[in-house]
Amino acid sequence: MKSDRPHIAVLVATSGHSGVDRLVRHLVPAMARRGYIVDVLKVRKHGPHLDDIPGNVNTVDVGTSHVYSSLPGIIRYLKGTRPVVMLSDKDRVNRTALLARVLACVRTRLILSSGTTISIDLASRGPFERSLQRFSMKHFYPFADNIIVTSRGVADDMAAYTGLARDRIQVVPCPVVSEDLFLKELPLPDHPWFLPGEPPIILGAGELCERKDFGTLIKAFARVHENRRCRLIILGKGSQKEALTALAHALGVGNDVDLAGFKIDPYSYMAHASLFVFTSRWEGLGFVLIEALAVGTPVVSTDCPSGPREILADGRYGPLVPVGDVIALTQAIKKTLDHPLPGTLLRKAALPYEIERSTSAYLQAMGLK
Repeated sequence: MKSDRPHIAVLVATSGHSGVDRLVRHLVPAMARRGYIVDVLKVRKHGPHLDDIPGNVNTVDVGTSHVYSSLPGIIRYLKGTRPVVMLSDKDRVNRTALLARVLACVRTRLILSSGTTISIDLASRGPFERSLQRFSMKHFYPFADNIIVTSRGVADDMAAYTGLARDRIQVVPCPVVSEDLFLKELPLPDHPWFLPGEPPIILGAGELCERKDFGTLIKAFARVHENRRCRLIILGKGSQKEALTALAHALGVGNDVDLAGFKIDPYSYMAHASLFVFTSRWEGLGFVLIEALAVGTPVVSTDCPSGPREILADGRYGPLVPVGDVIALTQAIKKTLDHPLPGTLLRKAALPYEIERSTSAYLQAMGLK
């Protein structure tokens, strides 16, 4: 594993299909293309799952399926390899990384990352977990070399909620979309609703869960559908599928709503939809919103904490509506369908999140450029 080239360690433990997984799948190969040796420290039974791994990317088994019990394996790795920098993500992993560096007695720079609006994310947790995360962020995170987050809203919220100094937190755009996505012609999806002559498609995408609030989208769609031919497709899977299906039928639009399941490559759906609607109650950024903009599709979004307001430049690139407001969402959908912004303008909003641009920003935040 030793090499004269600098090693970058990446320590994450993910669900396998989260935003962090997508970040790692984009960032790791991009750093490898820059000539770095990238070691992905693997906690068993967790993601990320990398496909087509470049030759200078190593998967390092830390010997356990739990983050905290992976500490001895991380220490051994740090002592043996001594990477120049280690990037970690999410609080439990960040705490483990901080302790591992201390016990390994190495000079590896440590970059802690967070991609969620922490005050809202912790609102449903127990008092012990809330207290632990607030305490660790305020008192332990300052020992890291840098703390990076996905948006200004996340940074402001973290500082206000935990007491961590705001000037210790740096906003770094996530690597979301590849350069070729801005340029290539995407084929029609393999779905009968996209055939010529069919009604316009409104699209949503994400986990079918409370946080994504697709119930509000279906209710707004039903109002739009009253006097306009259109259909709604929602990509994703999750625990609310049956409830959302029942809601669509109860509102009389069940035949024009398709919960089409998870799609590994949603870009063809996005490119050929008339409108993409983002209805989250809270986020750290909003990857799918950026992806829709990158293919030039008009968007409507909730003004949720945090991310959409920054991505859409305070509404310049698409309307922002209050979270859970069916009437406002209905009006924004109608207005955008009638007067869509040009794709050339919409793509500009996604440019900061292009993979190579973002990778440069990450390397700079790591002290490598």
